[in-house]
Formats: sequence, C-alpha cells, structure tokens
Amino acid sequence: MSAAGVSSSSSSSADAASLVDVAHDAYGVPGVVRLTLNRPDAFNALSEALIDTLQAQLASIAKSDARVVVIAAAGRAFCAGHDLREMRAAPSLDYYKRLFARCSKMMLAIQSMPQPVIARVQGVATAAGCQLVAMCDLAVAAESARFAVSGINLGLFCSTPAVPLTRNVSRKAAFEMLMTGEFIDAQRALSEGLVNRVVAAEELDAAVTALAASICAKPREAVAAGKGLFYRQLEMGVEAAYQLAGQTMACNMMTDPALDGVQAFIEKRSGK
Repeated sequence: MSAAGVSSSSSSSADAASLVDVAHDAYGVPGVVRLTLNRPDAFNALSEALIDTLQAQLASIAKSDARVVVIAAAGRAFCAGHDLREMRAAPSLDYYKRLFARCSKMMLAIQSMPQPVIARVQGVATAAGCQLVAMCDLAVAAESARFAVSGINLGLFCSTPAVPLTRNVSRKAAFEMLMTGEFIDAQRALSEGLVNRVVAAEELDAAVTALAASICAKPREAVAAGKGLFYRQLEMGVEAAYQLAGQTMACNMMTDPALDGVQAFIEKRSGK
C-alpha cells in the first residue's frame, strides 16, 4: 500500500488535492483551465489517488463555462504510466479489474467532455502516460518528449493504452510500439499522428497558448457539438455517420453564432 493509503482521511484528502494543480484562465487566456499532474518525484505515475483526482477535476470542468482544458505535468516526465509499486502491493484479479476500470473511466471522461483537451507534453510519456496523450483531443510536444507503450518489456501487454493508440496512429506503427515497447521521439510521434505539433522546449507554452486561444475564439456551441460528433461518427458505418452529421449540422446551423456567421460572410462583414 502507498503512503497515502495508510494516512488519515483528512491528510489523504489534502494529499489528493495537491496531486493535480488547477489553474484557471491559464496562460492569460480566459476560459482555459490547466490541470498539472503533480507527482514529479514519481514521474507523475498514475496512482489510484491521482486517477480519482483527475477524474473529479475533469467531471467538474465538464459542467463549467471553461472553453479548453490543458493537461500538463510537473518535473521531467509527463507521465510514466500506472504506479507499479502500488499495483504490485496487493495483487488480485478483482483489484486489477477495478483499477483498470477506474483508469478507463477517467480516460473516457476526456473524450466525453464538451471542452477540447490539449496534452502539453514536456517529457517522457510511457504506457498509461502515452495512453493519456492519445486520449487527449490534441497534443503539443517538446522536441525532447518521447513516447512508448512499454508494458511488454515487463511481460504485460499494454491493452488499455492500445485502445486510443490504435485510434490515433497507423495500425502497423501502433502494433510495433505495443510489441517492442521501444520509444519513439517527438518527430516520429508527429509523423504518426500521435501529436499535433512539436516545438522547442522553450516554445512549448507559447504553442499551447496559441492553440488554446484559437479554439477559445470559436463559438462554444460549435466546438462542443463538433467534438461530440467527431468521436461518435468514428465508431459508426459511413451511412449512419452521415445521418448523425447531418442532424448535428442542422442543429448547429440554427444557433445564433452560426446564423450570424453565415450572414456576415454573405454581407462580407465580421461575425459576432
């Protein structure tokens, strides 16, 4: 059991609160919430407490007026995956089922929330840490960032990380990563589609800010509808996808920002 697991309930709550640093209007952009994983000494490994804290923050933000979420990390690593010491402390099938279900629920919260989520990757992202990057809607990485799904090196196939990985990069690239556990660098991650942009480390915040500000400048209704449609149609056949897309676009067209935007285009003026 981890140290947090044997502490009092009050200190556990305090420890959990410090696991994710929350900054509103981050980077000076109104509506941007930055969640910073704050276990730098443990390479931001996803302990049970960190998973639950991140889940709670995402659920709260989903109901708020926030426009964009940035998931960042303190220290040298972005996230080293699950906390292996915690996982190995009391092994049982029921425990592992519950653990991976909790983590999957947190990962799915990223996709289901209406706000776009950007991963700010400053360092290594391995196993469930790579999964976290892949689950985010967008990702900006420093040139020094590296990525791997390395469970296979320990005799553990990265099954849950495979789900978003295979939905982001090509099948053969994903299979190679999963079967070898080898690292890929940021440029390879960019070429394979795991991240959107790669910049020098000193330019990382500027690149994240520019991307977040660009999204915040767009109508809230269109962004939320678009994100929801994007993921739902991916799992459908093409005919059903077109049907859902048409319904979504028709509803979107009836919103004031869209009606004004189209009229502004017709009249060659700026929209609201």
